[in-house]
Amino acid sequence: MKHTIALVDDDRNILTSVSMTLEQEGYTVRTFTDGESALQALNAKPVDLAVLDIKMPRMDGMELLQRLRQRTQMPVIFLTSKDEEVDELMGLRLGADDYITKPFSQRLLIERIRALLRRNDSSRAEAEGKPAGGVMVRGDLVLDETKHQCTWKGQPIALTVTEFLLVKALAARIGMVKSRDQLIDAAYGENIYVDDRTIDSHIKRVRKKFRQIDGTFNQFETLYGIGYRYKEA
Repeated sequence: MKHTIALVDDDRNILTSVSMTLEQEGYTVRTFTDGESALQALNAKPVDLAVLDIKMPRMDGMELLQRLRQRTQMPVIFLTSKDEEVDELMGLRLGADDYITKPFSQRLLIERIRALLRRNDSSRAEAEGKPAGGVMVRGDLVLDETKHQCTWKGQPIALTVTEFLLVKALAARIGMVKSRDQLIDAAYGENIYVDDRTIDSHIKRVRKKFRQIDGTFNQFETLYGIGYRYKEA
């Protein structure tokens, strides 16, 4: 299946060079120079993955991501400048799956895109054709891999692909500590470099989602300097 990727950046040089590279890799690419036009187009005709710049005219990447997340959980990668650390972390809290700092290697971007699309395709394939049985139950937590669904105390929680894989990795072995490196491997694969703080931001985002359902939720325990673990209820 040929995937379609949206590139949203007000730098036309980046749009031109990255779209050419992605098309050479076999992707269909749609480009936009501002968030507002991208939102209208993507709501009308969704894509498989979006790469968003943070600083753009008319509507910045943060607002665009918030608006997109109201309708879709498609993978989203942020492009950000080196001096925008706060924006990076805020973007991840809003539900971005990853970020890449400018200037960036196009090869790295392609590998991140491939990894996210593989996970999305896997989730779709399981939902469409895999027999039932891929359900993990940990007390009040239920993870249905075949449908990419997560519930806590019977209430649905919308998770991105990366967030789902992190919850699955932690809940797989209750009480066992997972280092950040192990969680990176679980969520991104062994060949992708991701900064430790990316995992921390994802965990904070997931905690917030669970606490919107249950204010007493505290199953994801932080062991400072070591990693995280899923506690027994």
